[in-house]
Formats: sequence, C-alpha cells, structure tokens
Amino acid sequence: MAQAINAALGDAISADERVLVFGEDVGALGGVFRVTDGLAAKFGDDRCFDTPLAEAGITGFAVGMAMGGFRPVIEMQFDAFAYPAFEQIASHVAKMRNRTRGRVELPIVIRIPYGGGIGSVEHHCDSSEGYYAHTPGLKVVTPATVDDAYSLLREAIDDPDPVIFMEPKKLYWSKKDVALPARTAPFGRSEVRRPGADATLVAYGPSVPVALEAAEAAAAEGWDLEVVDLRTVVPFDDGGVAASVRRTGRCVVISEAAGFAGVGAEIAARVQERCFHSLAAPVLRVTGFDIPYPPPMLERHHLPGVDRILDALDRLQRDDEPDTRHLDLDGAA
Repeated sequence: MAQAINAALGDAISADERVLVFGEDVGALGGVFRVTDGLAAKFGDDRCFDTPLAEAGITGFAVGMAMGGFRPVIEMQFDAFAYPAFEQIASHVAKMRNRTRGRVELPIVIRIPYGGGIGSVEHHCDSSEGYYAHTPGLKVVTPATVDDAYSLLREAIDDPDPVIFMEPKKLYWSKKDVALPARTAPFGRSEVRRPGADATLVAYGPSVPVALEAAEAAAAEGWDLEVVDLRTVVPFDDGGVAASVRRTGRCVVISEAAGFAGVGAEIAARVQERCFHSLAAPVLRVTGFDIPYPPPMLERHHLPGVDRILDALDRLQRDDEPDTRHLDLDGAA
C-alpha cells in the first residue's frame, strides 16, 4: 500500500504541475513510513519538500497555496500530530468554498497516517476520523486495499474540494498484485469485499481485513457473512450499505475508534433509519473502547478483533430468537 500511495503521488506530480507535496520529513527522508521515498530526488525539492515541525503552519501555508492556484498534498506524519492544525482545517479549509459562495476552491489533500496496530506510543496512534467526518466541507477517505490506495488518492488530488486522506498505518505493508496505475470505483461507492446472506459487516480502513478474517472464522460456525468496505466515510454510500443490510437482515459495524459519538454510531443510526423493517436484530457495533489509546502492550485488547466480532454475531443470533421468559405455559404474556 505504501508503494501504491507513492506511485499515486508521483503520477499526480507528473500529470499536473500545480501538485506539490510537502510536510515534515517528506523530502530527503521520504517520510517516517517512507511513503514519499524518492519523490524529492525525482521531481526536485520545489515539488516535494520538507517543512518546519508546525502542523498549523503547514496547513495554513497549504490554504494560501491553494488560493494561489496550486494543489497541495500535505502530510501530518501521525494522526494525533494533526490536532494543532485542526483550527485551520475546521475554520478555513472546510469553510472557504462556502464562505465565498463557491468563488474560492481549496483543492487540498491532507494525508494522515492513522489508527493502531503498529504498537506505537501516545500521540502516534489515534482514530481521528470522526472529527473530520463531523466537519461539513471535508471529504474523508480511507482505503483498505492497495488498488484503492492508488485510485482514491489520485481522485482526492483531482477533487476541487479538500480531502482528508486517512491512511491505515498497519496496512502500509499489506500486499496485492496490482498493475499500477489502477483505477477503482469513485468517491461515495462502497465495495462488497465478501458476499454473504446472513449478516452484513460494515467496516472501513484498518477494520476491513479484521472483518474479512472474522467472516472466515464465522463460516466454521455456520454464518455466511457479507463484508462491506465503505472506502469513503464522506461521502457515505447510503444506498450500497442499505442494500446489503436489506439482503441480510442483520448488521454489525466495525471501527477502531471509540464507540461513543463516533463514525460507527452514525453508520448504525443510518442503517436503522433506512432498514428498520428489514432488520431481524438490532444493529450492533464493535469498536475501540471509550478510552485514550492504550500503551502498545495493551493495544490488542483495545482494538476490535475476531473474537469480539464473533461475540457480536452471537448476540445477533440471540436477539433474533423469540423471548419466552415472560410467557406462561400456554404462550400467553
């Protein structure tokens, strides 16, 4: 996946002289995860360059560059490092087009390596997608596959609106035989990664491989699970998700972020509103706990895993069965 993102950046720089890549250590070093490796050497330090360690300054600089006609792609290095830039993102990046009645576009891509699974310490692992998804004016994209990483980033760079491009850190080293450049479905289209009939697992980004693993494990227990990869949180594919849940009648939403007031809660609410009469059981969520990201040695207990997803499926099965605890012997209440 890291190679696919690198290729997308390189192809975008080649295709459009307005595209610039900058951020902390993205130049000579090639980024902490080496995602931008070789770009500065190939295209020069006027197209891919390092900045001071000042996330708010990086984002503010990108706003000015975009207003001047460029298409900046900036990197926040780690998810929690982006918080000092949030005022710029929420107050200016997200609102400029609306504030100017469409006269000023900000075609900015903010790349954010996010999520857990790599054993990092505090401020280096966080699931911050909910902050951006809750901010009108931003598109929020998170690939789970190698080909989507390439295609969605190319689309993000071409988009006239600002895009928060959330890159799952633990999937940087995932592999797939893909002939780049690869183009997949556009923003706002979910993808069925595994068809099934008994229940729908809705996931995005780093949770998609976990959902697929859980679906394989559940098959041994008689479940035929469908796995839907959102691909983009904003825009959200209401039609695709609802169509899957209406087919299966059950839904479990999987997300690494904390459960309370998160993206998973929004997905569950939208499914319940649109699929109420098709549901055989309540919509359930398997998420991170409502705590700060734990130390690396405890991370495996915090992140959604196969066992917790299987427990949720067991609850779906029980909730689908009639409750006879309050019936007398004749079946009357």
